Amino acid sequence: MATNEESAGVLREEIIAEGRKQSEGILERARQQADDILATATAEADKVREEQLERGRTEAARRRELILATVPVEAGRLRVARVESLLESVNEEARGWLLAHDGFKYREAVVTLAALAASHMEGVAFVVRVSEADQALLGDGLAEEVRRRVGRSSLDLTVTYEPEITARSGVIVEDAEGRQMWDNRLLKRLERMWPEMRRQIAVETSFVPRSESGGRRP
Repeated sequence: MATNEESAGVLREEIIAEGRKQSEGILERARQQADDILATATAEADKVREEQLERGRTEAARRRELILATVPVEAGRLRVARVESLLESVNEEARGWLLAHDGFKYREAVVTLAALAASHMEGVAFVVRVSEADQALLGDGLAEEVRRRVGRSSLDLTVTYEPEITARSGVIVEDAEGRQMWDNRLLKRLERMWPEMRRQIAVETSFVPRSESGGRRP
């Protein structure tokens, strides 16, 4: 009986030892698998992080290129806006000079403007329309002076003084039949001349490159 108990004890010990051995193997394999999983996860995480960083660098580079591409456009827009502002200030100043008759004699200007209009119109009979408020300033002999300035003694000129025309604003010339009309008032003349004057100012001040342009009606 003792022999059987001893045999059973030995078998139990062997089973326990074998179980311990198997469990250690299982634990070792589990630890190895865990290490492998961790290494794989770490590698994948590094790969994902690098891909994200690369996408970030690519996106940053793309945005940088977009920003750099807009710089010349924005600079050009600001430059154009600045040039337009400067040219507009020149226009406003020129209008001020004309309205104040700064730097020229008004009566002489009216004679010149009327003669210029008449010389570019067909016919021999014209009406020179000026402001009623200018009658005292312009005085008599205006028609004769215009005729002399045009250089055509045969011109039939009639001067009319009209209340609806602004004082000291210039002259309007029409042919006798009313088919032709040339508004040579000071601001109207500036308005017609301004596009070419604007171009010349921009060129002379190096705002824009020099270029050829066609003539314009005076």
